[in-house]
Amino acid sequence: MSENSLEPFLSWFQKYGGSVDADLVGFAMFPESEGGRGVVALKDIPEAHVLFSIPRSLTLSIRTSSLPSRFGASAWQKMKLDQGWTGLILCMMWETARGTSSKWLEYFDTLPTHFDTPMFWNQADLTELAGTSVIEKLGREEAEQSYTEKLLPAIQTRPDIFSPEQAEYYSLASYHLMGSRILSRSFSVEKWNSGEEENENSNTPNSRADEMDVDSSEGPEGAEEKIDESHHDEMEEEDEEDDSSDTAMVPMADMLNARYGSENARLFDDENELRMISIKPIKAGEQIWNTFGDLPNSELLRRYGHVDLLPLSKGGLGNPGDVVEIRADIAVSVTAQRHLSLTSESSQERIEWWLEEGGDDMFVLESDLELPEPLISLIRLLLLEQGEWETARRKGKPPKPKVDAVILSIVHDVLETRLKAYPTTLQEDEGKVSEQISTNVKHAIVVRMGEKRILHDTLMKVRDLQTQGNGKGVKKREGAEDSGSAQKRSRK
Repeated sequence: MSENSLEPFLSWFQKYGGSVDADLVGFAMFPESEGGRGVVALKDIPEAHVLFSIPRSLTLSIRTSSLPSRFGASAWQKMKLDQGWTGLILCMMWETARGTSSKWLEYFDTLPTHFDTPMFWNQADLTELAGTSVIEKLGREEAEQSYTEKLLPAIQTRPDIFSPEQAEYYSLASYHLMGSRILSRSFSVEKWNSGEEENENSNTPNSRADEMDVDSSEGPEGAEEKIDESHHDEMEEEDEEDDSSDTAMVPMADMLNARYGSENARLFDDENELRMISIKPIKAGEQIWNTFGDLPNSELLRRYGHVDLLPLSKGGLGNPGDVVEIRADIAVSVTAQRHLSLTSESSQERIEWWLEEGGDDMFVLESDLELPEPLISLIRLLLLEQGEWETARRKGKPPKPKVDAVILSIVHDVLETRLKAYPTTLQEDEGKVSEQISTNVKHAIVVRMGEKRILHDTLMKVRDLQTQGNGKGVKKREGAEDSGSAQKRSRK
């Protein structure tokens, strides 16, 4: 899309108080591998330069749309539209249905109308993701349940607001489209005093989901920074009334593409506006990237419908940020086979205690091949004799993540078991990915290849450690936490 075709949007953006440094910032079409339409540096841009600014009132959220106040604050909460994304999705549906009466008409014209994310794949393509965590995180059934149990009843109670003649704007297909727009393009912004809008919607707190965080700390030119790296799956319905941020669609900011290790601009909070600021010098002709967290290909595919293929340190192409998730139940099952005196009742008791103490139910392997310390600690907990277990529970301390020959043997079997979840081998994938196949299938193969490489390399490391002697040389990762955390980023 050329800059000329964006003229209505740019005129709208400036009409409502947005500003762009048009001398330095332009728009261009890049190859699909680089994100498609994006933002480009027209001239050399210095570090800490304001590329554009967006008035907070121009962002679209349940605080800036007038729908919640028209619906009624108490009714909005009663219908649970203040939880998860359902309320924002409904606002976007309603604003779209309003057409020229909506403040955001020109903005909607810039949003994608089609997504290549697995949410929209057919069943045959989805089977290619078997073994990955993508399927479990799609949340399609949960999303459609939310549509049926929350959104439709809300619409049906207010035909004066949601005209039955405009039913196509409130369809399930539209619901998935708006949800995908939020998943791929929303930001988490700090709440602010918005005057009349604040008073209208002050009783409609929203729940943050997979949106991208906005920095609000002492950043360039005095901007304030707040970085929250928590992560929630799509359509998660946690009630976070004490949350200090809003999920919002941010015009202009969502036009920047994202790529692993390429971020050169970041969005910062000010009292009355958001500002996109360069965080390093950008050469003329370079794309301006706003990544905020380097996601693995599994998450890139789930949220945005693409994967990163970059040179890897060990050769080949892939995503250096790829990870593999291992469910705790795999570790429990494998360990139980080694500790025959561990009854199912005792095992369940230990697992419940582990979770109550904040232990992980999912362990993450990264490309650095470090063995997750929480995984080792859980295995040791399950291996404790009854008296040792009772002592650990009384003290409230899980076992230290010490590695020995027994632990390495169990970890080895856990990794082997995890590999069996994929219906194909790494060698088969490497042969198939070069064939004439659809984009969806290729992306699925790229995701599982990245995960399998990490599993294979970690297995090799475990075998080397076994050869060296009972895990000597296993070190605690500097700055490691007892529990892993997933980064959160939402962008196209």
